[in-house]
Amino acid sequence: MTTQIWTRLDYDRPGKQIGNLHLPYSVHRSAYGTLTIPLGIVAGGKGPTVLLSAGTHGDEYEGQIALTKLLRRLQPDAVNGRVIILPMLNAPAARAGLRTSPLDEGNLNRAYPGDPLGGPTAQIAHYVSQVLFPMADVYHDLHAGGSSLDYSPFVSTRLSGKPALDDKALAAARAFGAPHLLIWSHSPDPRLSTSESNRQDIVSLGGEFGGGGTVSTRGVEIVEHGLQRLLAHLGVIEADPALPPPPETVEIEVLSRDYYVYAEADGVFEPAVALGATVAAGDHCGDMHSIDDPARSAVPHHFHHDGIVICQRHQGLVQRGDCLAHLATLRKRN
Repeated sequence: MTTQIWTRLDYDRPGKQIGNLHLPYSVHRSAYGTLTIPLGIVAGGKGPTVLLSAGTHGDEYEGQIALTKLLRRLQPDAVNGRVIILPMLNAPAARAGLRTSPLDEGNLNRAYPGDPLGGPTAQIAHYVSQVLFPMADVYHDLHAGGSSLDYSPFVSTRLSGKPALDDKALAAARAFGAPHLLIWSHSPDPRLSTSESNRQDIVSLGGEFGGGGTVSTRGVEIVEHGLQRLLAHLGVIEADPALPPPPETVEIEVLSRDYYVYAEADGVFEPAVALGATVAAGDHCGDMHSIDDPARSAVPHHFHHDGIVICQRHQGLVQRGDCLAHLATLRKRN
């Protein structure tokens, strides 16, 4: 089956177009209705096609803001190639400020390669996989920690196992110029957008640029400047001499499940270390308190590996199985 999603925009037309994808969605209040997903295309001379998305999770805002500003600013006479921008890819989730879609509870970043006859989330994933990815040379999906997590900002790439493709992705991530570059060496889930783009041999980047369901002005700035550097690295735009130099990038990686700490009990979690701290295996991560049974002793939690605390839970109220923190370690470069 082919996609049911359509647009009045023409991906092959030069110039600047701003409109929507339309996903047919028939409900009681609107028999022939569609869900709209904002879409922008800026095309100029010869060059690569760069696909940029944010709002895969609707409560992650830095990428949504940065892509909206980029789309307003970018003009076709300054572009060599084509830039396709989707600032709120999972539009139902983004409009509701939720990680998952309120229409089908779907997590778009666990839905690839999608299904053209599935729910809205599966249909969006299928459109990206079968329509947008075949056009793209480079893909960057911008994330943050959302309502439940805080992240130290980083650009990232997910190893594909294809050396030539991974080398290009690492070069692109270095050109982006974030404070940290994280390599997901442990990434077994095949349903991620970057897992699917790797399968299609597309140079793919990700990144986490904030968290807590808020807007980090630093995170927005990192994304804005990073996208300019990335597009210049790819030859899509000219480098801006007025752009501040990138920070010195620290390369880190996640190598196994031992980098994660998960809640062993329900309760309110009190962290023992700050985001960005350096810890060793066995160090105290924090305590889980049972507030409704104050006589019960707190349950201590500990790290299972050495590393840097790159992510922490934002919300205090926790259920057993929730991620409390995860680490990264300095990458050993060859």
